[in-house]
Amino acid sequence: MSAADYSIGTAGARLRDGSLTAVALVEAHLARIGARDTRYHSFVTMTAERALEDAARADRELGEGVDRGPLHGIPIGLKDLIDTAGIRTTSGSRLFAAHVPARDAAVAERLRAAGAVLLGKLTTYEFALVGPSFDLPFPASRNPWNTEHITGGSSSGSAAAVAGGLLRTSIGTDTGGSIRSPASYCGVVGLKPTYDRVSRAGVFPLSPSLDHVGPISASVEEAALTLDAIADGCNATARLAEGIEGRRIAYARAWFANDPATSPAVIAAMDDAVSALSLRGARIEEVSLPDYHLFEAAGAVIIQAEALAVHTELLRSRGDEYGVLARRNLLSGLSLSTDDVALARRAADELARRIEAEIFGRFDALVTVNTLTPALPFSAFDGETSVWTHMRTLPFNLTRNPVLALPIGFTAGLPLGMQVVGRLGDEAGICAIGQAFENATDHAVQRPPLRSDIDLQPA
Repeated sequence: MSAADYSIGTAGARLRDGSLTAVALVEAHLARIGARDTRYHSFVTMTAERALEDAARADRELGEGVDRGPLHGIPIGLKDLIDTAGIRTTSGSRLFAAHVPARDAAVAERLRAAGAVLLGKLTTYEFALVGPSFDLPFPASRNPWNTEHITGGSSSGSAAAVAGGLLRTSIGTDTGGSIRSPASYCGVVGLKPTYDRVSRAGVFPLSPSLDHVGPISASVEEAALTLDAIADGCNATARLAEGIEGRRIAYARAWFANDPATSPAVIAAMDDAVSALSLRGARIEEVSLPDYHLFEAAGAVIIQAEALAVHTELLRSRGDEYGVLARRNLLSGLSLSTDDVALARRAADELARRIEAEIFGRFDALVTVNTLTPALPFSAFDGETSVWTHMRTLPFNLTRNPVLALPIGFTAGLPLGMQVVGRLGDEAGICAIGQAFENATDHAVQRPPLRSDIDLQPA
C-alpha cells in the first residue's frame, strides 16, 4: 500500500508518531501523479519543488512540537481559479496562461497556515463556464473510472485527482453544481458550504452572488477536516460520530424520479441510499419541492448576467482569445435586460423563502439526487456546442444552503451520487448524516480499477 492511499487521519497519526515523514508522503503522491496523471489530466501546474520544501518544514515543525492541525503536512491541490502567490493561475484560459498572482487567495492562505502542502493547480473549465473544451492550451480532465467519459465541471481536475488517488483532498468552486457534479460523476465527496462560509477573496468570479468555495475529498471526514481549516466558525468534524437516529430527513423523490431524463439506475440507487439512512434511524418523509425548472431558469439568468459583467472588459479587448464555448456562453448574456435579471432575482428569493419555510421549518435535512445520469462520454461533446448535463444542483446555490455530495453506487462501471442539503450554517449536521451513510455502505472505499503495471508498484 502506498502512503498516497492513507486517509488524512491515518497519515496525520503516522506523521505524529514518527512512522512517516511529510517528505515521504509528498514523494508518494508525486510518484502517483507521475504514474497516473498522463491519463487523467487533473493537474495544470505542478509545484513539486515547493511541496518538498514545505513538507520538510512541516517535518521540522512537528518534530519541534509545533502542530498546525489535521492538515499539517498533508498534500492538497487547488482549482486553477484560486490565486497562488508566485504560482501560475490560469483560470483554464489562454488569456491567463502566463498569469502569476502577487498574493494568495484567502483560502490558499488558510490552507498554508494550517500546514497543508500544495502539490499544484487543478484543471477547470475555462473561467468555470462551460466545457469540456478542446481548443484550449490545457487538455480536459478525464474520469478515472473510465477515461472516455467526462468528470463534470467546472471543478474537473479537483474531482479527477481525488478519484484517481492522486490526492485525498482538494479545493473546488461551485456556482451551479461545480463541486457536486464532478463529485457525483467521479464517485467522491463534495461539500458546498453555506454561501460566504469560505472566503471568495482571490478566487476568479463566475457569478459573485452564487459562487461558493469548498472541498472535494475522498471521504466525508476528510471533507469536514478540510472545511474546518478553510472556514470561519466551522467545526464540521465535531458531530461526525453522533449518529442520525431520530433525524428528520425530507426526500425529494418526485423532483427527479418523474423526469424522463433520469436513469432508472439513479432512481434505484437513490431509493437504496434513503433506505440505508432509514435503517440507521432517520425518519424519512417524501416531500414536494417547487418546480426545478423555475430554479434553473432564475439561476441561469443570474449567472449569465453576472458572468458577462465580470468579463465585459476582457471580451472587448481580448475576445478572440477565449475558447469557442466560453465566448459563446458569455455573449448569450447580451440578450438579457435589467428587467429580466430583476425578475430572476425576485424568483430566486421567493424560491429560497419557500425552501426555508416548507422544508427547513419541518426537517433537519433534505436528500435528493445530484445528477440524473452517470458521466457522459466525451463523444457527446463536439467542442462547438454546449451540452447540458442533467443535474439538480443549481437550486441550492440560489438558496445558499450547505450541501454534501456523496457516492451512492454505480451503473455500467460509472459512479452515481446524491445530495444532502442542510439548514443555513449547518455543515456539521449534513456531515453527520454523510458519515452515517458512509458507515452503512461501502461506496466511499470504492476506487477506480488499476489500469497499468506501474499503478501496482508501491511508492
